[in-house]
Amino acid sequence: MAKLKTPRKVMIVSESDSFYQMIKSIMPPADFSPVFHATSGSDARRKLLELPVDILIVDSPLSDEHGVMFADSFADTNMGIMLLVQNDMYEQASSQVEEEGVVTLPKPVSPEIFYTACRMLSAMTFRIQKMEIEKKSLQDKMQDIRIVNKAKWLLIENEKMSEADAHKHIEKLSMDRRRSRREIAEEIIEEYE
Repeated sequence: MAKLKTPRKVMIVSESDSFYQMIKSIMPPADFSPVFHATSGSDARRKLLELPVDILIVDSPLSDEHGVMFADSFADTNMGIMLLVQNDMYEQASSQVEEEGVVTLPKPVSPEIFYTACRMLSAMTFRIQKMEIEKKSLQDKMQDIRIVNKAKWLLIENEKMSEADAHKHIEKLSMDRRRSRREIAEEIIEEYE
């Protein structure tokens, strides 16, 4: 059975309303929705505080800042970022942001190439978001291990248990109380600190 795909939220940063309308018309609503519009870098920054998006499309130049610098400032997020620049600026702009994971396209761009680039950005953001979830899960597991180990050492110090006995003690309390090992460990830490 196929998974239901979540539409990608998009923000287009462009002074031009006609550019926004044209790009929005290329993107099928089933795959890209909602599509927000910001008319400047500062407008986009303000809206992005309230509207998390998956794909950020920057039509350079912007009225209030350089499009390359604007796109680069969001490179450490998990958004897919596309920068559209004038054809004569493409090589320079691309070399500035490529290592940050920003996709650069020269203007004018055909609707077919633009749509293909959006699909690639969408695939990239799905992968990045999946990796972020996996990373968070691993970080949580590592934190659980640290807390349980701290509780074991407190039991070893204060109750003169062996490490194996401290481990068994935490496991038994976890099963008896139907609570996670981390919750039991946190109680033990609280008791001895």
